[in-house]
Amino acid sequence: MAGTPAAGEVGWPSASASVVGVIGDPVRHSLSPTLHNAAFRALGLDWVSVAFPVAPGALDAALTGARAMGVRGLSVTMPFKEAAAAQMDRTSATASRLGAVNCVVVEADGLVGHNTDGQGFLGSLRRGAGFDPSGRRCLVVGAGGAARAVVLALADAGASEVVVVGRTPDRAAEAATMAGDLGRVGTAGDAAAADLVVNATPAGMAATLGAGELPPVDPALLGPGQLAVDLVYVPRPTRWLELASDRGASVLDGLGMLVHQAAAQIELWTGQAGPVEAMWHAVADAQDPRAAAGD
Repeated sequence: MAGTPAAGEVGWPSASASVVGVIGDPVRHSLSPTLHNAAFRALGLDWVSVAFPVAPGALDAALTGARAMGVRGLSVTMPFKEAAAAQMDRTSATASRLGAVNCVVVEADGLVGHNTDGQGFLGSLRRGAGFDPSGRRCLVVGAGGAARAVVLALADAGASEVVVVGRTPDRAAEAATMAGDLGRVGTAGDAAAADLVVNATPAGMAATLGAGELPPVDPALLGPGQLAVDLVYVPRPTRWLELASDRGASVLDGLGMLVHQAAAQIELWTGQAGPVEAMWHAVADAQDPRAAAGD
């Protein structure tokens, strides 16, 4: 629109800016607005991203309010990803399979739910480690929402096997089903034969009581020729990654997944590819100890 300031110009955002937001509880720590706004600046768009704290039990009211106020989209974080999926008018195939939504597009005929976590994980593998899961043996520690997204993404990317290690056998088995015939429940010892080992639990996160806590996979099982990935991104690196690196394994932290999943959200909202490098620059040095794995 003529006369409308582009992102980064004086007067941005304008009174007519398109608004997106991140919803969760807690949400003030979220890096999503930083990522989204860096993208809007790079793209020259009069859009703005803000954090909307939503109390437990208020998700339905928040979604109704977003539509009423003309909010263009929402990034959904804990604890609402699964509940949001049930309140969408439509969901993408990936979000349907996971039963979880981390991105909402507000369209004229309703709310459309997507899940960009797996896409973000694969993007991080490519950019950060040059790793292609096709034909590779993979092990995922954890059985929560982030773990299920990773398991599904690895299977869809052509992994030869996806082993899930979890503290609760039933939940691990449920996560393994995301990989179909390629998935199975395993033990920490299976890590020795894996090409890729992913920690998708909060173990080692700075916000927990023990930032030095280790996932159940002993770093001594890892070594040269293997890639260890931790979805935790504060601290960078985690103690587990440090120990894996000492053993000769290649390592990758979780910040890349956060950046790439946010870039995918930008494309869903605006139709323009998310400017990954600009988004990386905005958060590469972020060390907020309150930040969580997977945002």
